[in-house]
Amino acid sequence: MRTILLGPPGAGKGTQAETIVNEFSIPHISTGDIFRSNIKEGTTLGKKAKEYMDQGLLVPDELTIELVKDRLLQDDCKNGFLLDGFPRTIAQADALEDALKSMNQSLDCVINIVVSAELLIERAVGRRVCKDCGQTYHVKFNPSSKEGICDKCGGELLQRKDDTEETVSKRISVYQEQTEPLIEYYTNKGIIINIDGEKPIDEVSRDIVASLRSR
Repeated sequence: MRTILLGPPGAGKGTQAETIVNEFSIPHISTGDIFRSNIKEGTTLGKKAKEYMDQGLLVPDELTIELVKDRLLQDDCKNGFLLDGFPRTIAQADALEDALKSMNQSLDCVINIVVSAELLIERAVGRRVCKDCGQTYHVKFNPSSKEGICDKCGGELLQRKDDTEETVSKRISVYQEQTEPLIEYYTNKGIIINIDGEKPIDEVSRDIVASLRSR
């Protein structure tokens, strides 16, 4: 199963990625993890990436796709993979397709979790995180038993600084400008699977697994 996970920030990609990799025994691959791993191991590609990151610059597409291809050639990807956070642009999608062709592979499908901007903002603004153990709650959808107090450890629940309506709206705008064109790109290739991400988490998981099994 070779697939990509798309969806705006706050759509629940992390949770659903965990379900997918467990269900299909494939690795969850994000560019952030690839960068960190290569930099930690001191690989040639990692050193190149670090030069850009140390200057606060984006790692160029050419280097990013080299790192991704190198990761996809590892043994644990023989039965497939789940790419998360890459590609982000049409240029990256084209480069990924070329890289897979050179490996005699192709994508099986692309999972696109669909959630309205209004609900994404509501989810983020209402999120609360325990300052001690990191447990996550939501004032409306998943409140703690006692307001402001973690059920798990009794720690104080706080709102993250970036969980404001303004910040979340900006993140959504960036996603819409840069990444949403990929939805049309993969729709035209006939491999997109749109999933209603506004349902309860377990229902979303069941829908994704059922869709992947039917491919």
